[in-house]
Amino acid sequence: MADNDNGVGNFGWFLAGLGIGALVGVLYAPKSGKETRDDLVAGALEAKDRANQAYAQGREQVGQYVAQGREQVTQYVAQGKQKASEYVEKGTEFYDKGKTQLSQYVEKGKGVIQNQADAVNEAVQAGKEAYVAKTSEIAES
Repeated sequence: MADNDNGVGNFGWFLAGLGIGALVGVLYAPKSGKETRDDLVAGALEAKDRANQAYAQGREQVGQYVAQGREQVTQYVAQGKQKASEYVEKGTEFYDKGKTQLSQYVEKGKGVIQNQADAVNEAVQAGKEAYVAKTSEIAES
C-alpha cells in the first residue's frame, strides 16, 4: 500500500470518527429518550449562554479598543497641532527677522545712493565752476 502523508486528511477522519462515536454513545446511552432530549436541550442552552457571554465580552473589549483608539487619535491630533503651531511660530519669527534685515539693507542702500548722488552733484558743480572759471579766463585774455 502507498503511504498517505496527508496529516489534514488523517485529522479529518479522526474528527469524523469522534462525531460518529458521540452519536452512537447518545443513542445507546442508558437514559430514556426524554432524558436524552432534555440533556441535549440543556447542553444547547448552556452553549447558547456561553456564546452570549462570549459575544458580550467581545463587544465590551471592542468598546474598550475603540475608546483607546479614540484617545490615541486625540493625543496624536493634539501633538500634530502643537507641532504645526511651533512651525508656524518659527516661520513667523524667520519672516519677521528677514523683513527687519531687508529694511536695514534698504536703508543702508538708500544712504549709499544718497552719498553717491551727493558726490556726483559736487563733481558736477565743481565741473561747472571750473568751466565758468576757464571761460572767464579765456574771455579776459
